[in-house]
Amino acid sequence: MFTERIYNFSAGPSMLPESVLKQAASELLNFGGSGTSVMEMSHRSKDFLAIFEETKALLKEVMGIPETHEALFLPGGAWMQFAMVPMNLIGTTGKADYAVTGNFSQLAMKEAKKYGDIHIACDSADLNHTYIPRQADLNLRPDAAYFHYCSNNTIYGTEWDYIPEASVPLVCDMSSNILSKPVDVSKYGLIYAGAQKNMAPAGLGVVVIDKNLVGNELPVTPTMLSYKAMVEADSMHNTPPCYNIYMLGLVLKWIKSEGGLVGMQAKNVEKAKVLYDYLDETTFYKSPVQKEVRSMMNVPFVTGNEDLDNAFCKEAEKKGLSNLKGHRNVGGMRASIYNAMPKAGLEALVAFMKEFETKNR
Repeated sequence: MFTERIYNFSAGPSMLPESVLKQAASELLNFGGSGTSVMEMSHRSKDFLAIFEETKALLKEVMGIPETHEALFLPGGAWMQFAMVPMNLIGTTGKADYAVTGNFSQLAMKEAKKYGDIHIACDSADLNHTYIPRQADLNLRPDAAYFHYCSNNTIYGTEWDYIPEASVPLVCDMSSNILSKPVDVSKYGLIYAGAQKNMAPAGLGVVVIDKNLVGNELPVTPTMLSYKAMVEADSMHNTPPCYNIYMLGLVLKWIKSEGGLVGMQAKNVEKAKVLYDYLDETTFYKSPVQKEVRSMMNVPFVTGNEDLDNAFCKEAEKKGLSNLKGHRNVGGMRASIYNAMPKAGLEALVAFMKEFETKNR
């Protein structure tokens, strides 16, 4: 049992900023003098509509979303977008290209195959997804309706270090690195992300879509999975994830107070450097990812001994360093260090790593 907050290295749901949690707690029973909780409000009420509009405006401001694009707050997280993207976009040509650089891009590709001709533009499975293919390695079709990739691979710990070029609209799953650094939204036809890593509690999906791509859904597309229906209803065709939208608004205010996405990027680089510098100097732990594409959000590492890896995770848990066990596809350990993880958390982790190394060499 812990009397203070632990350092939660979970890949998601992940840490939220402490100041955000405190504000949410203070407003839990009575938001803004309304006498009710946001969780109890009608999505059509004056109080919630004010929350919704403010959150949407903040997202557009923080991300630099141009007028050519619309922002949607949808249920279902990123997984729902695996189906929603092809249902709404593939109809123009019946074809789409996918980069497979990890688990979730693989799942998105498999889901898309239900709706059209899906071509794998690149696949990094040959080296267990420890690298990102270069632009010259992308086998892209000029008649594809879109090209889909996942910008950060939560499980394998790789992050695209460039924005791929394509003659068709770019679709990007940014679930695990959205809001971690500035992004030129104008280069994308569609961006989507689950909220539970850098934005809000699980259950909310955020979509940013070029308005020119709206209205081409397949005839079988359910109304609730139609971007056109959601754009026309401003995300409120039915009751949206109201409390999650409120929490996203609080997180966006916190990001602004921390220097916006430029500030977030600087802090994330500084934090990740604490861990990567140690991984580069030690021979006890190994980082499987190619250095030039190491993720700033998810850092896998191993000792090479499964028993030692298990012991590491158990001992770390007792010290308040939680959820460090690596994904079953990779094994070992994984530290997810999203926006809300403080630098002190990385320093505590490295201190424990050094202690464990000394005891087990």
